[in-house]
Amino acid sequence: MLPPVHREAWHAASQATEEQKVNLTPFWRHARPRRISSILFVGLLALFCFIPNHSSSAQTAARKVKTRVEPVYPELARRNNISGSARVELLVTPDGRVKDVKVLGGNPVLVQAVTVAVVKWKYEPAAEESSVIIKFDFNP
Repeated sequence: MLPPVHREAWHAASQATEEQKVNLTPFWRHARPRRISSILFVGLLALFCFIPNHSSSAQTAARKVKTRVEPVYPELARRNNISGSARVELLVTPDGRVKDVKVLGGNPVLVQAVTVAVVKWKYEPAAEESSVIIKFDFNP
């Protein structure tokens, strides 16, 4: 066993080495990457929220439908009790014809019925092409 004097010296020496091993890095140095990423995220979010959307679909005026063909509820959907909605975006030419149909969502069976119907639609003439979003609800 060590004499009391040596024991105290050994204890003091071990505390000194432990104190030297302690990482004294300030807290803010560890928090900096997190703080920068959160500030960057908030800045980008604000940028996207406050910049107006200048796409052609945002600038469309409500065009009136001259000829409207209602979609037929598909027999396959009726047999399987499929209900729901189908959303499509129509690209309408200046003379009022439906140029393109873009599917936005819905059951494929219901979307097909909507696509077949809206291609036959006619709109009033306008100065330029426009896009219109249409939603149909199907219930058996």
